[in-house]
Amino acid sequence: MSEVIITPTITASRKLYIESYGCAMNFSDSEIIASIMGEHGFASTNDELDADVIFLNTCAIRDNAEQRIRERLKHLRGNKKHNKELIIGVLGCMAERLKEKLLEEEKLVDVVAGPDSYRDLPKLVAEVDEGGRAINVLLSREETYGDLNPVRLNSNGVTAFVSIMRGCDNMCSFCVVPFTRGRERSRDPESIVREVLDLSNKGYKEITLLGQNVNSYLWFGGGPKKEFKKLTQDEQDSSVDFADLLEMCATAVPQMRIRYSTSHPRDINEKVVYTMAKYKNLCNYIHLPAQSGNSRVLDIMSRNYTREWYMDKIRMIRSIIPDCGISCDIIAGFCSETEEEHQDTLSLIEWAHFEFSYMYIYSERPGTPAAKKLVDDVADDVKSRRLSEIIALQNAKSKQKNESYIGKVVTVLIEGHSKKSTLDWKGRSDQNSVTIFPCEDYKIGDLVNVMVERATTTAMIGKAIGYASLLPEN
Repeated sequence: MSEVIITPTITASRKLYIESYGCAMNFSDSEIIASIMGEHGFASTNDELDADVIFLNTCAIRDNAEQRIRERLKHLRGNKKHNKELIIGVLGCMAERLKEKLLEEEKLVDVVAGPDSYRDLPKLVAEVDEGGRAINVLLSREETYGDLNPVRLNSNGVTAFVSIMRGCDNMCSFCVVPFTRGRERSRDPESIVREVLDLSNKGYKEITLLGQNVNSYLWFGGGPKKEFKKLTQDEQDSSVDFADLLEMCATAVPQMRIRYSTSHPRDINEKVVYTMAKYKNLCNYIHLPAQSGNSRVLDIMSRNYTREWYMDKIRMIRSIIPDCGISCDIIAGFCSETEEEHQDTLSLIEWAHFEFSYMYIYSERPGTPAAKKLVDDVADDVKSRRLSEIIALQNAKSKQKNESYIGKVVTVLIEGHSKKSTLDWKGRSDQNSVTIFPCEDYKIGDLVNVMVERATTTAMIGKAIGYASLLPEN
């Protein structure tokens, strides 16, 4: 039987509306989706009622995220009363996890596409135009979308994401990401630098390099490959690791701030931290998820480090960059976690003085090693109480951390107005702390020095004392 090739209908008047959920990678992927669809005649719109195609780019990391998306789909289905030709698609991690089930459940969805099949979206939409429903959830070992120019959606024109790799090889027992985003593969560094330069030329002032585990980034002459020790000598000599990539970006755009996320503690190393210390435009901030402060729990989480090992990483970072901001992820009530082990997590937070943390109750995800091999046996009320204690302690530490900057000067990139007043600017310090100060004559995109005068749990408040520069001091 000959292959049937469906040519997507290119109609300039068709409108695309995208909603993104979950991590920064999803928001970055939505910009790739907009680029692909734009090349096939779909103009992006911010009005769902004006859309001919609606895509929800989804998260599957916790059950409540999926339930929220299901409720949203029920609402969007009502839009078909106004536009009978409306096409609704679920993309991303939830699509990859549930696959055909999404087409079967209550007929809420017309298109299902996983994170590695976005190039196929115009064809999938064309299949729906022909009267069917369409799905592609094949994972890839090569796809990085590195050749595409993302469409910056809902951009403030100041900050932007740059994806440097896809997938994850760290099989943490609680995590669904390796199953929804596939194996790790790194993007060609030259394409990354080109994208960073393009953003700089367009006036952007800060970029965040994105990956599930950026520190394991590795590119060699013939293509992406995971383990450095398995490369030939010639491949090792021509390889680019994450520290090399940071240096390439830092030297390419010396007046642009550069951040990155996320780091796995196992892969952060001195070379990366020394590179950060070397370049003024590499922000002194690392997101370093611990997940737990107890070694036994870390072991059954398959994190491949101990409490003491994690603490040594913190010591290493702060010995090289004393004022480095460090944030964390914490899971409360993981399988079989005892009260004493919960106390170990609290003591780690107390010791580490994280700038802030993302804190969650453990949510069992179907298909993960934890769901298959461990028992989710911590009662819901115990999980909630432990999470409340974690949040209370972290809030206290965050306030202390912010208060420690009172009387000091921090460098802040203005991103927009404060939520509470258009008379104040909001931006983030080098250490990623939200900073608020009066507008005066400064504007969005300015890099300014701010004297911190007071602090809350979530922000530092002060007064700008002049413009700042990222160029090296003589």
